[in-house]
Amino acid sequence: MVRYGELSTKGKNRRSFIDRLAYNTRSILHDFPAVIVKAHRDRMHVQLHGTAAKPVIERLQKVFGIQNFSPSIRVERDLKAVKETAIAMVKEQFKPGMTFKINTRRSDHDFQYDTNQMNDLLGGVILDSFPGIKVKMKEPDLILRVEIRKNGIFLSSQKIEGAGGLPVGTAGKGLLMISGGIDSPVAGYLAMKRGVDLEMIHFFSPPYTSQQALNKAKELTAKLAVFSGSIKFIEVPFTEIQETVKHDVPEGYLMTVQRRFMLRLAALVAQKRQNLAIFNGESIGQVASQTLESMVAINDVTNLPVLRPVVSLDKNEIIDIAQKIGTFDLSIMPFEDCCTIFAPPAPKTKPRLDRTRQYESHLDVNGLLERALAGIKISEIKVGETFLAEEDPSFSQLL
Repeated sequence: MVRYGELSTKGKNRRSFIDRLAYNTRSILHDFPAVIVKAHRDRMHVQLHGTAAKPVIERLQKVFGIQNFSPSIRVERDLKAVKETAIAMVKEQFKPGMTFKINTRRSDHDFQYDTNQMNDLLGGVILDSFPGIKVKMKEPDLILRVEIRKNGIFLSSQKIEGAGGLPVGTAGKGLLMISGGIDSPVAGYLAMKRGVDLEMIHFFSPPYTSQQALNKAKELTAKLAVFSGSIKFIEVPFTEIQETVKHDVPEGYLMTVQRRFMLRLAALVAQKRQNLAIFNGESIGQVASQTLESMVAINDVTNLPVLRPVVSLDKNEIIDIAQKIGTFDLSIMPFEDCCTIFAPPAPKTKPRLDRTRQYESHLDVNGLLERALAGIKISEIKVGETFLAEEDPSFSQLL
């Protein structure tokens, strides 16, 4: 039994938010064919039909829009059946001297017993059935929750916290510039938590960057796919642009001009694919390209919103989230990405916009962009896919 979080306050739009949550839940549980998801106005039921509960619970904990949920047993609206089920549930967890309370909620007010009567009836049955057990209203060892609904009575004794936030897709589409580092997957996670349906764009520069580096970015995307079901992954070849910039632009401005090209390409892809904003993992002052002056010089190339979910977080805060969502160990694997391969030893921390434009004016910007766009590859990455094969010796050595 799934309880909604923030989306329950959405008024007239509530139904569309619930429908999207149900769609996302079905997508995330796509490889459990027996599971059925039924979304109602005040609750969502995930019916297992014999499927093992543990893997389903692990997936549900990552679905944005779910406040919490409880493994539940549905019985007919019959007091005898409710009593028998309550005894069986307590018996599974009973320890001498433990405390408990009954918490009844009744959405069907036509049921013959109100909440207080049900609490008294079931509490008495438990006290009679388990010598030494005691009632405790605050912080008991066990809370037996009873929900009386028109389609049955649901009993549960466990509440599991969900991911919170809003269902992915309720806040429109966005494009995340994903590298192989720690920050961008965390930025993606935070954007998805606010309901953004993300696609990933990744720049790679063979032969300077390896297939493993590309696979690492795909693997990070698969880690994020557990929050939405699947994610489109867009590969953009960046070798010619980086070689050209390195050859024709002063060293101090290499990073600025490279990132302007990345943002231009991301903006062109976003507009073509109806993405409303570009997201990245920049945090103010963390590296040379993430000063406010650098952001001004780089953002100059597009009018699309460029959103930075981790902009005010320090590195330790970002690492904490990366560890929580399972991307940290993967992010620190030393497969170089195109940003680090061509990084100058002393990049400008306060690049001037006029000089940036001047250096760029000597380049065939449109031609470079066109050739990069012509080499784009798009794939769909789903929950559970892997791209860094465990039998690969270099991967095993890293572990």
